[in-house]
Amino acid sequence: MSIFHLAYNIRDLDEARAFYGTLLGCAEGRSTDTWVDFNFFGHQISLHLGEPFSHRPTGRVGDHMVPMPHLGVLLPMDEWTALADKLRAAGQDFVLEPTLRFEGQAGEQATMFFLDPFGNPIEIKGMRDLTQAFAT
Repeated sequence: MSIFHLAYNIRDLDEARAFYGTLLGCAEGRSTDTWVDFNFFGHQISLHLGEPFSHRPTGRVGDHMVPMPHLGVLLPMDEWTALADKLRAAGQDFVLEPTLRFEGQAGEQATMFFLDPFGNPIEIKGMRDLTQAFAT
């Protein structure tokens, strides 16, 4: 299995630690006074001080337009549900509320979109069977 790495900008390391570490439950890795790494559900993200990337709602998800570009991860459905419940309980605002799409079809998945405190868009998908991630 390969581990994906993505580096992008945030404006405040402590706020990033609270969001990614405390709220999302991502373990912190190495850091300096200008960046911090997190284990983002088995993948490495490196958050560097700077101006977050720009995005626009140009991606169609069903009847919704979602921010592009965005980062994300696919989780087993039970982990997705637990995270969705945790985010709702914390009062997280959603770009796209947790919902199920492609029900009964190949690639059936749950999805939710939200922004980190710096405006970086994140999509979390949930699947009953991760082997169907590329199903057509």
